[in-house]
Order: sequence, then structure tokens, then C-alpha cells
Amino acid sequence: MAKKQIFFLPFMLKQAREHRNSGAANTKTDFRFMLYKNNAKTLLATSAIVSWLLLLVYVLLTAESTVTGASVPSFAFPFLNNLLIVVFIVSVFLFQRLHTEMLKGMDFIGYLWNLFSRAGVAAYLSVALYLVYRVYTNYAEEESSLLLHLVYQVNFGLMVLFLGKAFYIWRQLLLYHKNKFLQIAWDWFELLLAATLLLTIFNFNYTSYVFLPLLALIGFYILFLCTNMKWVAYLTFNNKSRSLVLLGAILLSCYIFVRFFRAMANSPELVVDYTDVGFLLLAMLFVGTYTLAAFLVSLFSLPTSSVFEQKSEDLLNFQRLSLSIQQGQSEAQVYDMLVESTIKASDASAAWFEVVRNSEPQVTHLLNIKEPQIKSIRHLLQAYNIHNMDYINNNLGRNPGFRGLGLAWKSMAILPIKSTKHLSGVLYLLKDVEGGFDQETVNVLRTFTSQTTLTIENLRLVNESLQNERYKEELKIATQVQESLIPKTFPTDSWFEISTHSVAAKEVGGDFYDFLQLSESRIAIIIGDVSGKGISAAFHMAQMKGIFHGLMQQDMAPSEFMKQANSALSRCLERTSFITSALYIIDYRMKGFMFARAGHCHTLYYNSMMDNVFYFQTDGLGLGIIRDDKNYAGHIREMYYDYNPGDVMVIYTDGIVEARSPKNEEYGEDRLLYMLEQTYHLEADDIKYAIINDLNDFTGPGNLYDDQTLLVIKFRPTQPNI
Repeated sequence: MAKKQIFFLPFMLKQAREHRNSGAANTKTDFRFMLYKNNAKTLLATSAIVSWLLLLVYVLLTAESTVTGASVPSFAFPFLNNLLIVVFIVSVFLFQRLHTEMLKGMDFIGYLWNLFSRAGVAAYLSVALYLVYRVYTNYAEEESSLLLHLVYQVNFGLMVLFLGKAFYIWRQLLLYHKNKFLQIAWDWFELLLAATLLLTIFNFNYTSYVFLPLLALIGFYILFLCTNMKWVAYLTFNNKSRSLVLLGAILLSCYIFVRFFRAMANSPELVVDYTDVGFLLLAMLFVGTYTLAAFLVSLFSLPTSSVFEQKSEDLLNFQRLSLSIQQGQSEAQVYDMLVESTIKASDASAAWFEVVRNSEPQVTHLLNIKEPQIKSIRHLLQAYNIHNMDYINNNLGRNPGFRGLGLAWKSMAILPIKSTKHLSGVLYLLKDVEGGFDQETVNVLRTFTSQTTLTIENLRLVNESLQNERYKEELKIATQVQESLIPKTFPTDSWFEISTHSVAAKEVGGDFYDFLQLSESRIAIIIGDVSGKGISAAFHMAQMKGIFHGLMQQDMAPSEFMKQANSALSRCLERTSFITSALYIIDYRMKGFMFARAGHCHTLYYNSMMDNVFYFQTDGLGLGIIRDDKNYAGHIREMYYDYNPGDVMVIYTDGIVEARSPKNEEYGEDRLLYMLEQTYHLEADDIKYAIINDLNDFTGPGNLYDDQTLLVIKFRPTQPNI
């Protein structure tokens, strides 16, 4: 074992180091990636701001030259203007792409709110800015070309910011539950859209007949992409209502930008026209179309949202019921889930649930109904012989009995929680409309009750299994305790020999025997049998053993012991229980023994001097049968008998003589007497084995129906000198 440890330990340490190094490398890589993203965002933001400012300077200088009639600056040529436009657009879109990727894990409403609050409001800012410009020009009563270009340029920046944000927010939602085909389709769309920036750089007219078919195809491509909005189906009714407001506001933002730039298109006052940028036209087409499609889908699916929500909730509740066993829930918790789930599934106005215990219903759950109403409904159902059965009534008003109760409800469903073995409970659901329980609703409710029935049965089986395991463990402990109470050996001496045999019919039994050395020449031996079997019998056996040791310390006569033992047991023994017993006090100084029998089996004896085998016929009544001390004393007789060397005494319980064969024949006292006649000359052990072997041959294997105890005592020829 040590060699194995020496061999594997370096390898395990090496693996641990590699694992730590791998984890550290992954952490380091993630940190570098985050640092790269942050640096890239900073660079793109700087690029966007610088390009927009340069574009603003270019536009204002060009506008100033146009107004004053001066010559256009040497750097003012279309290529530079277009290059700055493309750099600004690319910087903003790439920045928004990186920023949006950091929003992963946000819910759908969170995406919409982020789009509106971070970019959608830009349209409203542009409106406010343009209104300020109009107010100023009206107040100053003159047009300002530079101010108009400034407003136009700011609105252009706000629109690009809005389009970049919306474009990649919609990308996140469009690719929700994506497949490989959809991912490829989107990647090609981005490439095609980016390719249109080349038209802007080289100042191509996208409205020419050459490019119009290509733009038309991209438009149809956009329509195809806008059909992918699986995320809308996962919105609840409340979320769809909120999404309609946000989508409406975003759609209005699209309209504001389109209206503004369309109104300013081909304006003689402007030296630049951004409606000529095909990329912005297609991006706005995609953003506006997808926003409109999402708005319409949310709007038209709103009436059915509650239905799908209920179906989804039903499935979740059904799953909760199915998992209740694994989660260790109790029957009461399962019933709580059942009532809650069925009330929601049926939209019940009132309900109550009854748990059936000992054939008596007990109301455990109530909803909008009172006890007197429950009693009147239950009484009427019993009158109609509707008792603990599946029952649906969608028009209570047509029934004279229900109409006479004056109840507000018009529909009723009764669903029992019933297996083939027993009834666990009954669920009552009420609705204040006629036809409240359609077939589909009833099917859902029956699915819940069926699953509940199965769950309750399984819970009970699990509990029974646990109880059986605990019972087996208790039996194991009781067996160990009982084995420790029964003496394994008797004191050895030269004047007698004892051989014992004891076997329980169950894990623990009610037979017992014990001894107590009273003095150098006297020993007390007791044998007994407790009525019944199992743990209770073993418990009473332990009580009897305690009484034996407690009373015999006083060295009392066997008859007196039986009287006091009966008095003690009368206080702790059940009325239906009793104990048979026989007590022997052997005195080898006097070469005799005395005994008393309390309803126990007769003692079998072999007298060597007379060469005779017989039973001692003595009176005696079981302990605990008569619980009056004076009356019991009259039923106990004590006997004294002188023994001879070679005598044999056989003490046993009724499990020996009442054992039965496969033919239902009883072993009996006669056969036991015969066996002693054939074996008295043997040693005590050999006599015992001969009797037990004959008993097993008689009964056959596996036919042990009662505890069996056998004691064989043989007095030796050589006696000690006292």
C-alpha cells in the first residue's frame, strides 16, 4: 500500500499543478480578453468622436464658403467627406457591437429598455434640438446656415448612434434560439451591408439602375430576417404589454429620424445630404421593419398570451408534482401544490379540498366558501348519491336542488384523489359562470389529480419502505439485546451438566431462560414463554428477567417467587398478555430440587433408580392472567423431589411439543418422552441434539412457527463432597 502511495503521489501532484496552471491560464486569458475589449471600445469611441468633429468642421467650412461665395478649401473634396462618414459609421457600429455583447444574460424587456433609454431617446433629443433651432430663427427673423448645418450634423450623429444600438440589440434578439443556417444568414447580411459602404466611399449613386436590383434583393433579405422573433413567444402578458410601449416608442424614434432627414433631403441650404448613404438607408430599413414586426407580433399575440402562460404554468406545476418525491416533500405539501395548481388552471371562483382519514373527510383548504355552504352542498350530493366520484356539472342552475341552495356558482367539478386501494382526498372546484369547465380544462385537472394520486402513493411507499428499514434496524438491535440477555453458558461443576437450545420464530422471540447462583450448593434456573411474538414479547421477556434477578436475590421459594412476580407483572403487562414460567431451585447438598410451575409445560424427567421416564403433573396458572394476589396464590403449587445420579430433567417451551409436520400433525409430549427413553444414557449435549434432530426431521425445513427453547439437565454419578 505504501508503494502505491509513493508511486502515485508525484503524478497526483503533477496533475494538481497542471490543473492550477490551466485555471490560472484561463483566468489570465479572460482578463486579457476583457482588457482588449475595453481598449477596443475606447479606441472606437475616440475614433467616432474625432471623425464626427472633423466631419463637422468640414461641413461648416464648406457651408461658410458656399454662403460667402469664396472658393472651396483645397481639402474639401467628396472623397474626404465620404471617408469621414464611413469612419464615423463603422466606429459607432463596432462600438455598439462590443457594448451589446456585454449585455448577454439580460432579459428581453431589459434589452428593449436599454435600446430606448440609451439610443431611442436620441430621436426625441433631435426633435428638441430642431425645435430650438426653429424658435431661434423665428425670433431672430433670419436663417443661419451654419446653425442649420450644426443641427443637421448633430442629428446625423444621433441617428447613427440610434441605428448602431438598435441594429445590434435586434441582432441579439433575432439570433435567440438560433441555428446554423440563421447564423450564416445573419453573417452574410452584415457583410452585404458593410459592402454598401464602398458605394459611399467612392461616391457611387445607389439609386442608379445598376445598384437598385441589388438593394432590392437586400431589402427582401431584410424581410426574411425579420421573420425570426422567437423571443416574443416567451414574453408573459405583462411583459408583452410593456414591450408594446417600448416598441412603440422605438418605432416613433425611427419615424422621427426618417421624417427629419427626408424633409431635409435635397435642401438647397445644405451642402451635405446623408440620405445618399445607402448603408444608413438599409440599416434604417432593417431597424424599422424589425421594430414594426415585433410590435405587430406582440400586439396580435397579446390576447392569447394568458392561455400560453397558463399552459406553461400547468407544465411547471405538473413537473413540481412529479419532482415532489425527490425533493422530500410531505403529503400536505403535495396537496398544497395540487390545490394551487388546479385553481389557477381552471380559474375557479371557489374551492375546497378534503383529506380523507379513517373514512372521514377533513377540510384542509378553503377558497371563497364557508363551512355552512360546504355542508349544504355535501348533503345535496349525498342525496343524489354523488359521493367521492368524478363529477362535472356545467349548469347548476338547471338542477332544482342546487338552485334551491341559492348559491352564486353555476359550474362545479369534483375530482377524487383515489387509487385502486384507497381514497386519499376529494377536490371541489366552483365557478360563477355556466360551462366553466370545458373538456380541455377538465383533462388538465384530471392530469393533475392523476399525478397527485401517483405521487401520494409513491410517497406512502417510500415512507413504508423507510419504516420497514427502521423496523428492521430496531429488530436487529432488539435481537442483539435479547441475545445478550440469554446466558451463553451455565456454571460448570462435577455434579450436573446442562445443555441448552433456543431459536426464535421471528427476529426476536418471547422464550427465555436464565440462572442465578444462590449459594455454593444451590442454583436457581428459570424458563418462560411470553404470549405473542416479536418486539413486544421480547420486551416482556426482558421485564421477566429483571424480576427474576430482583426477587431471587432474596432467596425465596419458587411458589413465593411466582406470587410476587405475578403481582409485579400485573402492573406493567397488557391485559391481553401473560407469561408462562417454571422456576427450579436445585440443592446438591440436599440432593434434591424444588420447583413451581406458572402455567408452563410439564417437566419431563427420567429417574435412573426406577428406570422410568415421566412428566411431573403439577398445578399452576400463567403470570398476569389473574391480577388479584390472593386469588392467584391458590393456583400455584410447589413440589420437592430427590434426584439420583444419572437422572435427566428436560425443560422446554410449547414450541417444542406443539411443532407441526407438513401434514399438520403435532410433535406432542409422547414423542418427546419416547426420545428421552431412547437417549437418557447419553450425555446432556447428545440428548439435546437427538431431540432437536428428531424435531427437525418431523417438521421439515422452514416450518418454524413458534419459538423453541430446550434445556437438558443431567445429574452426574459423581457428586462433590460438601
